[in-house]
Amino acid sequence: MDIQKEYGATNPQFTLKSHRRRGKLCSVCGLVKRYVKNRVARDFGYDVLSTGRNLDDEAAVLFDNTLSWAGEYLLRQGPVLPGIPGLARKVKKLFRIYEREMLAYALLRGIEYIYDERPFSVGSNTIYYKHLLNKLESDRPGAKQAFYLSILEARKSGLFAAREEIQAELHPCPNCNQPTSASGLCSFCKLTSR
Repeated sequence: MDIQKEYGATNPQFTLKSHRRRGKLCSVCGLVKRYVKNRVARDFGYDVLSTGRNLDDEAAVLFDNTLSWAGEYLLRQGPVLPGIPGLARKVKKLFRIYEREMLAYALLRGIEYIYDERPFSVGSNTIYYKHLLNKLESDRPGAKQAFYLSILEARKSGLFAAREEIQAELHPCPNCNQPTSASGLCSFCKLTSR
């Protein structure tokens, strides 16, 4: 999808209009990407969105959320995120596979592979945490997988049981009809209306 053609601006242009995360492109790009994926799923009647997030991605996000003790995000950390009315269920089927294993598979099968990180991720915490976790993994092979799988085990053993029923109350955005917890317009519609 051509974001500029569809919504009238590029991700960098949206960033200039935004107050999200002190003008970091990564934050705005993530907002736009999530909005578009949810819209496509809704428009085509898909019940499930399957993403290509691998172990390196998931461990870095978990590390970030753990360091800042972002409870709401930790509650949603996992390979399967349940669907809610208006949003498709999310499945991260590659969550146990290291990024380097995906690269090796792509090379062996002749599949084009993009070596660079996401273009708007420069300066993001996630990239920094990926580097830290790669150093840890180099010193202690299996550390990333153990770290990520430990939260799944903690969830199974009831660590988050008392909080899982608590969920932000969602209502349809008056402009696009996608679910939002914000009063009035959703974050994406606020961004595009500036």
